[in-house]
This record gives sequence, structure tokens and C-alpha cells, in this order.
Amino acid sequence: MGNTFGHLFRITTFGESHGGGVGVVIDGCPPQLEISAAEIQFELDRRRPGQSKITTPRKETDTCEILSGVFQGKTLGTPIAILVRNQDTRPQDYNDMATKYRPSHADATYDAKYGIRNWQGGGRSSARETIGRVAAGAIAKKILAQVAGVEIIGYVKRIKDLEGEIDPATVTLEQVESNIVRCPDTAIAAQMIALIEQIGREGDSLGGVVECVARKVPKGLGSPVFDKLEADLAKGVMSLPASKGFEIGSGFAGTLLTGKEHNDEFYIDKTGNIRTATNQSGGIQGGIANGEDIIIRVAFKPTATIRKEQRTVTSTGEETVLAAKGRHDPCVLPRAVPMVEAMVALVLCDHLLRHQGQCGALKIN
Repeated sequence: MGNTFGHLFRITTFGESHGGGVGVVIDGCPPQLEISAAEIQFELDRRRPGQSKITTPRKETDTCEILSGVFQGKTLGTPIAILVRNQDTRPQDYNDMATKYRPSHADATYDAKYGIRNWQGGGRSSARETIGRVAAGAIAKKILAQVAGVEIIGYVKRIKDLEGEIDPATVTLEQVESNIVRCPDTAIAAQMIALIEQIGREGDSLGGVVECVARKVPKGLGSPVFDKLEADLAKGVMSLPASKGFEIGSGFAGTLLTGKEHNDEFYIDKTGNIRTATNQSGGIQGGIANGEDIIIRVAFKPTATIRKEQRTVTSTGEETVLAAKGRHDPCVLPRAVPMVEAMVALVLCDHLLRHQGQCGALKIN
């Protein structure tokens, strides 16, 4: 019912924001992959709340427990279950939201669909659900790196009207993690941090854009027509909470160019490989990876839950006002970076296994 993602590398997430815990079951992971809780924890620490002065003050260690599928430090090829227990829950902060719908949140639509919802922190619609995705993404990253040397790096490109200058071809994880807003352009990062702090004091929120690059992606990943690689990437990142837009390569800016200006001309490099002189396609042509860097951008709206008073209605159809309580990010962008990376890794890992299964099946040494 919408809780499972992927084909051969398949994940199912579970749990609610203020329930006992959240997590993921991963099916289809190849056996004998060396993986540790520490490697998964590294990614979860980048996503966890309370990590800086510009994120939600909710204090969660997000410590992961591997319940199955790993033995003596290696995957078994059986389902991997990972659990993170909720600790710093304050369901009483959401009492008003038991009956009052938060504008632009999922409260009203969940009621319309199910006739019941967990109003404590948003339940399943909370970004806390993404813990399972990030944990699974850590494993997908490990597979991609080990098999093909793939490197996936996301970063904050823009917050409101502040936009950083970052080169996707050379940006490093160290540069991304050098500041709390995760923008490698340090001068713009300082302005972003100041703006987020200001808007947080006002009880309001901001949106922006996360850019993500995947380097050394093998040629051939992706399938024609309905399973195009960019289509699956779009579905993956657009399933993240607060996501509102997707671009790849030139994106919407490409509509301002002519065909001659936009086309990626081919050439043969010094090693004899077919390359493109430009990368307007963003590393994918005809739905299939061409070996160039895959570059995507994801737009995130301002956090829906804010402390400012807003007009709304109740579940019984009465007009009212709401100034939300609780602990919320004034800007989701810094914590969205590992979420975007995780979804990109999950899509690429799934397509890697699918490609090898179809196109490598008849290759006999």
C-alpha cells in the first residue's frame, strides 16, 4: 500500500513519528557484502534531528539496530531488518492537531483517504519515516561503491533566493559536511544559516533546492519506456516529504536553448571511450545511463508546520485558527541532503541488479 519501493533491491519502511520506532526491511541485498551498524549510523547521523542550531531541537540519537540479515559482519542474502527506536517523543504537543488540520500538511488528505490518522507528529507523513530509507541507502551506497566505484554526493544548492556556486564534478563530501547547512559554497552558506536562524525566530519556514551528483555510474543502467532511469529517480526523490519539483541535467533551463545548443556532441577520449562534450542530458539519454555524471535537482517547499497563526478548519467542518506547537525544522534542506542521496542510491542499486540480471545472464566466461 505504498510502503514498498524497488524491484530487485526492495525496501519496505515502517513506523510513525511518535510511535515505538521506525525502520526498514530490505529484501534482495546480495550476500557476503561487508556492512556494519557504524556505516549505517554515519548516514543516520547526517539525517537525525537536533544536530545543529538550524534544525528541529528534538533530541534523538537515531541509534540503529540490525535485527536480521547480517551475520559476522556480512549480509546473508536474506531480508535485512533495521530498527530505530523513538526516544524523545512529545505527543502532547500535537493535541490541537487532533482536530485542527495543518495547512499544506497531510492531515486532511489522510482523513479523506483512511478516515483515521495518527495526528501525533504527523504519523506516517512525518519526515521521520525517512530513517528507513537512509538506512537502506547506506547499504545501497556500499554495493554501488564496491561493484562500480559509484560516488553519490548531495548538497544544498539554494535556500529561498540564496544560491551557491558548486561544481558537481569536483565537490566532495568533506566540503558538504564542512558547515551545518551543507552548502559547499562557504560564503553563501553563512548567509543561508543567518537567514534560517532569522526565519526560525519568527516562527516561519523556508524552502530551497538540493542538487545531487552520481559519479562513475556504469553505462547501460535503466530501461526504455516506462522504467527510464530518470523516471525512477524522479519517483524516488519526489516520494520524499516536502518535495515539489525535479530536474535532471539542463532541466527547465534547457527549454531556453536551441537543439544545437542543447545537444551533447560525442567524442572519443584518450582511453577510447565514447564521451559527451557537454552534459545537458544529466548523464541519461533515452532513459539509460551514458556514463557521464548523473546530476539531479530536487525542490523542497517550506516546512508546512509553523508557529505563526493560520486559518484552517477542524475535522468536523468548523473554521478556526492554528498556531502549531511541537518541534520542527525551519528549513528541511540541510537534513534532506542524505535523504536525496539515499533515494538516488536505492534507484541506482536496483537498476544495477536488474541490468546484471537481464544483460549479464547469457555472458559465460
